[in-house]
Amino acid sequence: MAAENTARHWIDGEWAGSPRTSDSVDPATGEVIGGYADGGAEEGRRAVDAAARAFAEGTWRLDPMVRATALSHLADAYDARLGEVVDTLCRENGKLRHEAGFEAHFIVRALRFAAGLALQPHGRVTDTHPGRQAMSIRQPVGVAGIVVPWNSPAYLCVRALAPALAAGCTAVVKMPGQAARTAALMSELLASVPELPRGVVNVVVESGSEVARLLVDSPRVPVISFTGSTATGRLVAQGAAARFKRVGLELGGKTPHLVFADADVEAALATAVQSCTVFAGQFCMTGSRVLVQREIADAFTAALAERLESVRPGPASDPASQIGPLIDKASVARVDAAVEAAVAAGAKPLVRGGPSTRPELAGGAFYHPTLLAVSDSALPIVQEETFGPVQTVQVFDTEAEAVALANDTEYGLSACVWSRDADRPVRVARQLDAGLVSVNSWANLTVEFEEGGFKSSGVGRLGGLASVEDFLEHKQIVQDYAPVAH
Repeated sequence: MAAENTARHWIDGEWAGSPRTSDSVDPATGEVIGGYADGGAEEGRRAVDAAARAFAEGTWRLDPMVRATALSHLADAYDARLGEVVDTLCRENGKLRHEAGFEAHFIVRALRFAAGLALQPHGRVTDTHPGRQAMSIRQPVGVAGIVVPWNSPAYLCVRALAPALAAGCTAVVKMPGQAARTAALMSELLASVPELPRGVVNVVVESGSEVARLLVDSPRVPVISFTGSTATGRLVAQGAAARFKRVGLELGGKTPHLVFADADVEAALATAVQSCTVFAGQFCMTGSRVLVQREIADAFTAALAERLESVRPGPASDPASQIGPLIDKASVARVDAAVEAAVAAGAKPLVRGGPSTRPELAGGAFYHPTLLAVSDSALPIVQEETFGPVQTVQVFDTEAEAVALANDTEYGLSACVWSRDADRPVRVARQLDAGLVSVNSWANLTVEFEEGGFKSSGVGRLGGLASVEDFLEHKQIVQDYAPVAH
């Protein structure tokens, strides 16, 4: 691979290579679109060295106005090149153009919100005794290790990095190999911000997990922010526990749509299809479970099946495409194996979908949407995150039964309630084990409010005022400021 087309790491304010390089691949065609320096433990150690030095020796942690300015200028830089972010996501990440645009639009907003957070440390002071004051201040923890997934790498990186920088931390960002070109573009933008000192943000790309393990194990990285699967999140938490590290985890989900008989059926149908097909179901909030009230179940399910059957797969380059590829062909095989196992266990295929057999899509990792009718919530297809365009449908009679079905999973990231009743959505939402409940909508994310999961969907929150909490320590200082007789 030509050096000029090889994405590199960004360490201590300089571009850095690796002894090993790997290929960036377009998942819609299988074509190699470039190369990238494929990092490992050595690059990780250099990045940690740089971040630790920048934290200890510089004034980044001490100057909230500089941090706010840097975040604001980084937002400007992203805003000016948002089209390139979208193009890169379409080409290396497989997203359709409107999906990539949806991801990218959160970035600028998150950075501007974090710029405001940098100026709001919210300490406290009070007199606890005549002549004595006590204060509580909040200080940055140190180096933040940020481990980013491949499915929405541009925004999910910024979502964690922005509050870490606002808090005054420095950072080592571990980007996945599937997002090497997104990482390189991000590094260019970071390099363009003069208020961002060298070493404050370091970006390392790897296809494996050496850098991630190093961040979890290193005594110089006191906080880890990880977005990814629940299985990997458990390993991160176990590893970090040895040093009592702060850990923020946003993990898997099995988002249910609770569709009541009084719902706006047309709106629910359209959104249910979208929730299954956006980024080919490779989204932690994919609407993978449809729970529908018996009075409308037959008609709703038939209409949903018809719509999913007609969804057209294709690349981002084709404006007629309605669902893009999975990230690679191994994922196609994995998703199809899960569907086959579900059918063998008793699930009824209403729309079988499966790997695309269209000749024009043969080079890509395309999977047609699948809809399965199930009656047993214990089936793995109901309980486990599929990470593909697969939905299950179950029928309920009462509101209480709907809530019980929705909560009958180890996950609790998000849920959707569909009803035109004035009170039911709030009543039901308060009973659901989910960090985000969308009413008559789906995945209705808001940067200015907290996002995260219940149960095995994670710990901690990103977004909102709480997003800085993982990156700050509370310190109590007590001072006798007037002479006290003894």
